[in-house]
Amino acid sequence: MKCPTPHTQTVTTTLKISFEMGKTDLVKKYKSYYSSGKRPEIVEFGETNYLSLEEQGEPAGEIFVSKVEALYPLAYGIKKICKAQGDDFGVPKLEGLWWVEGSTPALDVPRSEWCWKLLIRMPVFVTREMMLSVQSEVSQKKNNDLIKEISFEKRTEGKCVQIMHVGPYSTEPETINTLMEFMAQNGQSINGLHHEIYLSDPRNTEPSKMKTLIRYPVK
Repeated sequence: MKCPTPHTQTVTTTLKISFEMGKTDLVKKYKSYYSSGKRPEIVEFGETNYLSLEEQGEPAGEIFVSKVEALYPLAYGIKKICKAQGDDFGVPKLEGLWWVEGSTPALDVPRSEWCWKLLIRMPVFVTREMMLSVQSEVSQKKNNDLIKEISFEKRTEGKCVQIMHVGPYSTEPETINTLMEFMAQNGQSINGLHHEIYLSDPRNTEPSKMKTLIRYPVK
């Protein structure tokens, strides 16, 4: 086997570095979208692409978990296409929109009646047509019909307030109250759905160290 010359090695290394530099890291590119302090802050976001699945039921229950397990294979199927085209990206963290029907406060409604929409953000160069081109194939490969229910949507949250919650999900109401007090002090009211971004993996993170970004569109 012919050994590469120093020149060849240099070219190969340069190409490798160029390719790695071309990979889009959404978390680094949109820092204010994926990070916040422990005090409320005002942010603003424009139109954003997502893969989404909507349902009702117990958070982290069987239905919830099955929907999460459907989203990621499709996200990685799209990533594979983009990588082949020279537009590779890192699949970002799971997100969720939460609400309840009617005017009863969410915490007074049985968890089995909570409504939610799971989201995975996509780069600007990903299109609905791109998703559709791999959706059936991924569904068949994974033997998972839920993948066929995934939608591609664009959302614009606009002006928002957000805060980083550190700790288990059960203590989120305290952090949400801090956000509500901040909104009241600034003459703002909720103008959209409760939005969470799950920055920690509960399977390998201590509950006291888990990070969840909590956000509300406001007006």
